[in-house]
Amino acid sequence: MADGVFRAGAPGRSTVTAWRGDARGTLDLTVLGPLARVDSTVDRVGLNRAGDSGLFGVVGYDAEGNTAPIEPADLTLEYDRTLLAVTPTADGNLSVKALGDSGSALVTVHVGRQATVLPVTVGLTDVPVAGFDDAASWRFSQARASGAVAPAPGHTGTGLRMTYDFSQSTGTRAAYADPPAWIAVPGQPQAFGIWIHGNGTGEWPSLHLHDAQDTQHVLRGPLVTWKGWKYVEFAVPPGVQYPVRVRRFYVAETNPAAQYTSEVVIDDLVAKVPPTVDAPAEPPRTDRVVLRDGTVDGAPWRFAVLSDAQFVAADPDSDLVAQARRTLREVKAAKPDFLVINGDFVDTAYPADFALAKRLLDEELGGELPWYYVPGNHEIMGAPIDNFRAVFGDTQRVFDHAGTRFVTLNSSTGSLRGGGFDQVRMLREALDSAAADPAVGSVVVLHHHPPRDPSPAKASQLGDRKEAALLEQWLADFQHRTGKGALFVGGHVGTFHADRVDGVPYVINGNSGKNPSTPPQLGGFTGWTEFGVDPVTPAEAERARRDPLVEGPRWVAAEFHAHTDRLAVSAPAAVAVGTPATVTATLTQPGGRAVPVAAPVSADWSASPNVHIGGVGGVRPWHVARFDPATGQLTALRAGGQVLLAVTVNGVRAEATVALTAAETPGGGTRRLTGPA
Repeated sequence: MADGVFRAGAPGRSTVTAWRGDARGTLDLTVLGPLARVDSTVDRVGLNRAGDSGLFGVVGYDAEGNTAPIEPADLTLEYDRTLLAVTPTADGNLSVKALGDSGSALVTVHVGRQATVLPVTVGLTDVPVAGFDDAASWRFSQARASGAVAPAPGHTGTGLRMTYDFSQSTGTRAAYADPPAWIAVPGQPQAFGIWIHGNGTGEWPSLHLHDAQDTQHVLRGPLVTWKGWKYVEFAVPPGVQYPVRVRRFYVAETNPAAQYTSEVVIDDLVAKVPPTVDAPAEPPRTDRVVLRDGTVDGAPWRFAVLSDAQFVAADPDSDLVAQARRTLREVKAAKPDFLVINGDFVDTAYPADFALAKRLLDEELGGELPWYYVPGNHEIMGAPIDNFRAVFGDTQRVFDHAGTRFVTLNSSTGSLRGGGFDQVRMLREALDSAAADPAVGSVVVLHHHPPRDPSPAKASQLGDRKEAALLEQWLADFQHRTGKGALFVGGHVGTFHADRVDGVPYVINGNSGKNPSTPPQLGGFTGWTEFGVDPVTPAEAERARRDPLVEGPRWVAAEFHAHTDRLAVSAPAAVAVGTPATVTATLTQPGGRAVPVAAPVSADWSASPNVHIGGVGGVRPWHVARFDPATGQLTALRAGGQVLLAVTVNGVRAEATVALTAAETPGGGTRRLTGPA
């Protein structure tokens, strides 16, 4: 330490003491592991005109997901200094100020060898999207409602009137206005604006978009509590992949007690478009808790999780019911110790829906597999939680299994406190007792809404961000303080995903029936999750407790089982020594959804005995080729003969045969190489 600057030497905790004469002060410091990546605290900055400014900070992450802010003095910035001025603030953030009225730039932040890019735009232009002169060709659709659309006098010229009856159900009702074709929107809009003539009945106006990856985004406006015309804007969430298309405008009612018939007139939909800026795409992350190659079959014990089937009793022969049955059969065939249904098994919360859910569980599991049912938001869709309790009992519970404590909580209202503050107290007590119990080596917390939604909209997470932060803090503190393992499992987002926060893995189970909300390559497939558990011993916990900022015991692994109707391997007919080739696999799901067999899909690669599966370090003299599932690269080590590659996903196997040929020389001939590559 020199000139008041502390320079970290190794990970760990330290106390810095300063004194002068009799005056003394101390400061506790925590040094994280080596920097693994950096990110900004916002995804983009949009400024309206010259003189406007915005704030952002820079955060560093180590390999365990531990974070710390990075001081401006440790940053190197690259940006257009004719358009922007970036200066540090007293609280350690950065202020970016517009010097011109229009333009765009990328602010590239370097920290050592790591970097992140922040898009900044200046200026917005209103781009017309829909004037509704074609209102007669728009169509009406609905969810648990009835109504119609028709031309009507608008704010300027012709508008579109939508009438609807929201008195036919207590579930969430929606009335949709669908254009003749989805409307392509140029540029990179930061918001949409529309004029709405309301009746003051309190419905929720929404704009439904699809982006370039076909990810769906629902933009929400303020409740229609006004009468007459009002201009409303819908902010576009960060992370949207441009260009976007408008699928429809709609209004929704989520309050079961709100029963009414009403209408709105809409007109002059515009996009608020800044100058275009193209930021490099961030590679998707899948935490190491998810198996990329292998299975959890050999774990000492296993448990399964499924969620988000969302069927209704009114349609007992639907595809959603068929998918729920299929998933239950797959889970039963895997023979885990037990199953957790982590919310939204049904779509509405009427007694008939829960009766059908119970019948499916009885018929498909036959009493041979223990199960626990955790409520999600659809378990209170249109009816009170009492309907769930009448069939499935407690909405939260604590139980131990083979050295792991499970805590299941009710987040059906979108928060934990909404399920009763007593369950928050129950979680705290369960963590404290697990910390002191030598028979408990790990804790798993499950509830439907995850603390963080990895998708750009951030709409499918705990609504109270302080509550989400508290949950993450409690789990991290438990793991760091005790050396025991911690894991969170959620659902709700409609994607399979895993990340790590302060050393604790957070797994999101995707849909088992309902269509996913993200592209297949980003976890948007249907299926279920199987966890393999290797109990944490007291000795392992003690070693981890002594050094809590590095990786603790690898006590749990997740296998994402994608529903697989067909599986195919794509490989070249021949691979030359010295010229690695790419091998890929693709699975097909119901409805024709094609999913690449790559993270986050779990797969089990195998090959003929003369092929090494994995990195260079495992190559032996008898291996004639090496295949790395992480990169998809097949490398020929010696020429002659053939090798077999095979992949298994969720019990379905596909294979390919590849010939190994001699290396090509610059003159067009061949030469032979030996040894590992």
